[in-house]
Amino acid sequence: MQNNIDQQMALIERGIVECISREELRKKLEKSAATGIPLRIKAGFDPTAPDLHLGHTVLLQKLKHFQDLGHDIYFLIGDFTGMIGDPTGKSETRKALTREDVARNAESYKEQVFKILDPQKTKVVFNSQWLSQLDSFAMIRLASELTVARMLEREDFKVRFRAGSPISIHEFLYPLIQGYDSVAIEADVELGGTDQLFNLLMGRDLQRSRQQSPQVVLTLPLLEGLDGVNKMSKSLGNYIGITESATDIYGKLLSISDPLMFRYYELLSDLGAAEIAALRQEMESGARHPKEIKKQLARELTARFHSPEAAALAEQNFEQVFQKGGVPDDIPEKQLSGTEAIWLPQLLVDAGLVSSSSDGRRMIQQNAVSINGKKISDVKAVVEPQGEVLLKVGKLRYCKVCFR
Repeated sequence: MQNNIDQQMALIERGIVECISREELRKKLEKSAATGIPLRIKAGFDPTAPDLHLGHTVLLQKLKHFQDLGHDIYFLIGDFTGMIGDPTGKSETRKALTREDVARNAESYKEQVFKILDPQKTKVVFNSQWLSQLDSFAMIRLASELTVARMLEREDFKVRFRAGSPISIHEFLYPLIQGYDSVAIEADVELGGTDQLFNLLMGRDLQRSRQQSPQVVLTLPLLEGLDGVNKMSKSLGNYIGITESATDIYGKLLSISDPLMFRYYELLSDLGAAEIAALRQEMESGARHPKEIKKQLARELTARFHSPEAAALAEQNFEQVFQKGGVPDDIPEKQLSGTEAIWLPQLLVDAGLVSSSSDGRRMIQQNAVSINGKKISDVKAVVEPQGEVLLKVGKLRYCKVCFR
C-alpha cells in the first residue's frame, strides 16, 4: 500500500504551489485506501463568464488526477456566491450577476468541463442548495466567526482600505460562504488558485469549529499566457479558449516558446512525469526537434477539446499554410446579402472570425487582418458586398464570404 500512496502523492503534488498540509493529505489517502471510501474533492467555480480558457483547465486537470485515482469530485458551481461577487484581487466592488446570468453561464460551464472530467463520475452541485436555507440568524452567527481585523489581513482589502476605496460589507461574507461550502460538502480536499488561499483556509477554520476533519488545501499556479509573461487572460489577448476551433487551438499552441511548452506539459498534459522528463531530455540532447515535441502537445490538447481526427486535420492545415505557403482546404464559407458597404470589424464578426467588433478593431490594429491576401490596417475600412472575399485573421483563421 505504501508504494500506492507514494504514487498517489506524486501525481497529486505534480504542478501544485502549496499543500496544507502534506502530512494530513497522506493520512487521508491512507485512510481512504484502508476503508475503500473515496475522498471528497471540492473545487468551486463562480459562473462569472461563459467561456473557459486553458488557464482555467489547470484546476480541472488536477481534479481529473483525483478522479483517475478513484476519489469523488464535487464540481461546485457558485450560483449563490456568484450573485454576491468574488472580491478576490479586485480593486473595487465587483458587480454581482443576475440569476439569469448565473443560470446561463452555469450551463455553459457544465458543457465545457466534461471535455476533461468524466460526467458519470462528477458530482455537479450548486451552493444555493444549502446557502439559500440559511436564515438571517444563521447568517449573522456565521459572520460572528470572522473579525474585521482578520479580513483586513487580505492584501486586496488592505490595499483598498488604505486607498479609501469602498469595501461593501457583503464582500466580507464571501470567504465565509465559500468556507461554509466545505462544511456542507464535508470536503476532504479543496483546490483553488494561489489567489484563493485566504478563502480556502477559511473552510478549514469553519470545519474545525464544527468538529469536522479540516480539509487539505491545494493551491495551483496561474498559467502563463501565450506571451509567456502574463497570466492567461482574455483581456490581454494571450489566451487559448477551449471552445475555439481545432485549427486555432493547434496553431496557438505551436506559437508558444520552448520553456513555456514544458510548463504546459506539466500542468495540462495527461503524460506522466517520467514521460515528460524523457521528452525534455530528448530535446536537450538533440534527439528530437523542439517543434516535434510541441506538435505532440498541440495534438494532445486539440484532441481533448475536439477529437483526434480534428487534431490531425488541424496539423495538416498548419503544415499546408506555413510549410507550403498555401491555404487550408477546409475554409468555412459564409453567405451574406445586402447592398451597402460593411464595416470591416462587423464583417469579421458576421464571418465568425472574432467575437465582437471591438475584438475586430484590436486585430486590425495588430496588423493581423487581411482581405484577399492584403493586410488591412485601417479600423474604419469597409468592404463592398460584391462577389467573394477571402478574410484572414491571425495566422490560421480564414473565412470565404460570398455576397449574394
